[in-house]
Amino acid sequence: MLNLRRNAAIPFGMLLHPSSSARASSSSCCSKLFVGGLSYDTNETALKDAFSQHGHIIQVKVICHPVTGKSKGYGFVKFASEDEASAALHKMSGEVIDGRSIRVHYANSG
Repeated sequence: MLNLRRNAAIPFGMLLHPSSSARASSSSCCSKLFVGGLSYDTNETALKDAFSQHGHIIQVKVICHPVTGKSKGYGFVKFASEDEASAALHKMSGEVIDGRSIRVHYANSG
């Protein structure tokens, strides 16, 4: 993040080319997918099995209620590369897992 002072000049190149740390964080967001519409019975193993045919998965998380431990019906799958995530997004969107048609989108960074 740029540290700006009032009336401070910003080099033009900084506006067009973000720092390498900003690029690194933005590229990692493109390898993480949001998966919605999951059955409440779908666990992380089933989600990983369904998506693993499209590339090397480095993280799978089904989001659960903190008190009951029951699935909230959505999760995240993070791939090793953006290309693998893109392929999975296009091929898995609308597929059926545990009897439910899923929605797949790129996850927001953060």
